[in-house]
Amino acid sequence: MSGAPDLCIRVGMTLQDWAGQVLAPLGQSPARHHARLLRELGRVADGGCDRLMVLMPPGSAKSTYASVIFPAWWLLRRPRGSVVAACHTDSLAAHFGRRVRGLLLEHGAGAGVKLARDDRAAGRFATTEGANYFSTGVRGPLMGRRADLIVIDDPIKSQAEADNAQMRDGLWDWFRADLTTRLTPTGRIVLVMTRWHEDDLAGRLLASGDGWETLCLPALAEADDALGREVGDPLWPEWEDAAALARRQLAVGPRAWAALYQQRPRTEADALFQVGRIGVRDAVPPCRREVRAWDLAATAASAGRDPDWTAGVRLGRTDAGGLVVLDVQRMRGGPMEVAELIVQTARLDGRGVSVGLPQDPGQAGKQQVAWLTGLLAGFRVVASPETGSKVTRAGAAAAQVAGGVLTVVRGGWNRAFLDELRDFPAGRKDDQVDALARALAMLADVPARRMQVAVMGR
Repeated sequence: MSGAPDLCIRVGMTLQDWAGQVLAPLGQSPARHHARLLRELGRVADGGCDRLMVLMPPGSAKSTYASVIFPAWWLLRRPRGSVVAACHTDSLAAHFGRRVRGLLLEHGAGAGVKLARDDRAAGRFATTEGANYFSTGVRGPLMGRRADLIVIDDPIKSQAEADNAQMRDGLWDWFRADLTTRLTPTGRIVLVMTRWHEDDLAGRLLASGDGWETLCLPALAEADDALGREVGDPLWPEWEDAAALARRQLAVGPRAWAALYQQRPRTEADALFQVGRIGVRDAVPPCRREVRAWDLAATAASAGRDPDWTAGVRLGRTDAGGLVVLDVQRMRGGPMEVAELIVQTARLDGRGVSVGLPQDPGQAGKQQVAWLTGLLAGFRVVASPETGSKVTRAGAAAAQVAGGVLTVVRGGWNRAFLDELRDFPAGRKDDQVDALARALAMLADVPARRMQVAVMGR
């Protein structure tokens, strides 16, 4: 990159400010999604986040910002900082390292940073103050290296590699046993990648419960978009507009489009729910009947564990006959915390909203329902055992979605709810799906012989 002879980092300058200065001589400037990426990377630099996952499609220039500009900024601000960068091949790692080194050579003087004369290789170099940079391909040797910042950029190079279970396991083992053990106690990790497979590195980390923050920016916006785009809006219209993306979608096929471009490694054709047919409402419509159905769990989240959620779906039937998900509540906690959530939610919903509970088989299930029903005195409680497989129970709700009957009210819960529907039945969680199926059964007035109705406090 070519720039002004002295681009020092001024007091109060943000990463976005500096990126703009670096790119200006090239006639470039950060687009809207780059600005959001730089803001999140700035939080990592300032200590506001220590595990950041960035999911973007190919061609979105994520590497320019995350693997070139950001590591250079890190080293310019930290005279003794240390960066380890990794990507799918040694050659690409060296390419990124060469560009980082170029930025330090060009702009280091303004920050008092000089490269050591005897250590200037493309992928491994140091400064006279003691900062160092090391890049490698995934599964490369890392012994003797330490890092206060690790940047992983596209660790998977092909669909064939992503589809190979042994390759996925090997990458996971290298990440856990080799790469992360190089991190200092206060070190930070940034993973920047395009999704390839439901069980890729991002998929495993998302399921790990290890506190990763995620910035997911698909090629075409979906509900609850991180940039505030309308559904269907392109990510970088100045570079690739909606028409160009439509052509690309036809060219790459449904599987690659869903994974690489939308960051959803499973296509809707493989899923039960056609989530794309679910509309999003900005306001709550008039409903002639409402229910709140629960799927229960009673295990708190903890390190290394990813328990099920307790989920409560509030579903209404509109005056026009449509179905609308009005709200979703969910949590992971012990039995008393679950009971407290159910009771508090019922009070907020009001007595006009029926409460649906699953009844586990056996005496313990009956006792649980009796206890919760007692806590819900004054509310209409409908309890019934689960019958049939999860897929069978979800079939009626999936049919309503396919018919375009189901909508959701815009809210912070939308993404988690729609993601779970999209991934069902192969996803890791299905609590909200189970709650939705129960809510629909309640609205459909399932015969009384299959449900136990308790109205207390009247």
